[in-house]
Amino acid sequence: MTTYFISRHPGAKAWAAEQGLRIDQHLTHLDTALIQRGDTVIGTLPVHLAAAVCSQGARFFNLSLDLPAHWRGRELSADELRQCHARLEAFHVSPSPLPELTTSP
Repeated sequence: MTTYFISRHPGAKAWAAEQGLRIDQHLTHLDTALIQRGDTVIGTLPVHLAAAVCSQGARFFNLSLDLPAHWRGRELSADELRQCHARLEAFHVSPSPLPELTTSP
């Protein structure tokens, strides 16, 4: 069982190291073909990739932040991540049938 940390941000990688997380592989991009049943994936993923991780029998932990709007789009340090209450939250994501999105006249 492998634990992957997915992030292209140096501050996130530093934050993870400060948390004492056991990470086997740090990747800047997730190739879901790598994921095996029992693996753990940590990071902030698009929902379709999180669903793929979960459908392959792996666990997904989102790196969640309470990010102020004026900090969007910039690199954050590990200290700034702490200020944004960085935390890992477990999610199980799965697709569901698309509901009808049009309305009848």
